[in-house]
Amino acid sequence: MEQFVIHKIVSFPPVVIAGVPVDLSITNSVATMIFAAAVISVFFLLTSAGKVVPGRWQAFGEILYDLIDKGMTGPMIGDRGRPFLPYIFALFSIIAVMNIWGIVPGQFTVTSQLAVTISLAVVTFALVIIIGFLRNGLGFFKLFVPSGVHWVMLLLVVPIEVISFCVRPVTLSMRLFGNMIGGHVVLYMFGSFIVALATFALTQGGLAYLGFVGSALSLGMVIALSALELIVAFLQAFVFAALACTYLSDVVNLDHGH
Repeated sequence: MEQFVIHKIVSFPPVVIAGVPVDLSITNSVATMIFAAAVISVFFLLTSAGKVVPGRWQAFGEILYDLIDKGMTGPMIGDRGRPFLPYIFALFSIIAVMNIWGIVPGQFTVTSQLAVTISLAVVTFALVIIIGFLRNGLGFFKLFVPSGVHWVMLLLVVPIEVISFCVRPVTLSMRLFGNMIGGHVVLYMFGSFIVALATFALTQGGLAYLGFVGSALSLGMVIALSALELIVAFLQAFVFAALACTYLSDVVNLDHGH
């Protein structure tokens, strides 16, 4: 599990904030996130030419923009979702880049760290709660009271709705974390089979040469799983952003749905 271990690259003395020492050293996790932010910034610079006849980079940027605008915020939140387009676009972009970069051999997968996925989920739900109160005031609590339900059933339904809302950050973060760490563990296992079986065949000889067959099959599995991981990396970014849209829609359109 060494591929998931966080280690310092550049050490800085701790900074005391409100009496609490905060370590601001640059770790492999921080460096990867800085790199992802830089990649996204460069990508936006390349795709923001605004030409009438778009080039390749601008066309690709417009495809991604339409994916978020016409595939998420528009259908899921409606006309009220346009103000949240920048946040959802940024959320999708940063998760997708970090996921895809983690597939490169020898690179650190930031989204395999639960602290990172929880942070993204907490920021998203903080936004949901803030928008919920700003738009609806105390009417925000209608989110936990489904319309048309008998008051007796509400005694059971309301606690379930509250618990369901409170565990959403956990499920949102665990889904991304579990998919990324699980895929990389499986890739590592099959990668170790390639070396172990080939080494066994070379050192033992005889029937042990059949180990080359297992090694070749493991190599094929690594190639197939790498392709699958690439799809999963993009899909998990899409799912995270789509669920964020769903949760925002609950509070933005609360007056329509309740």
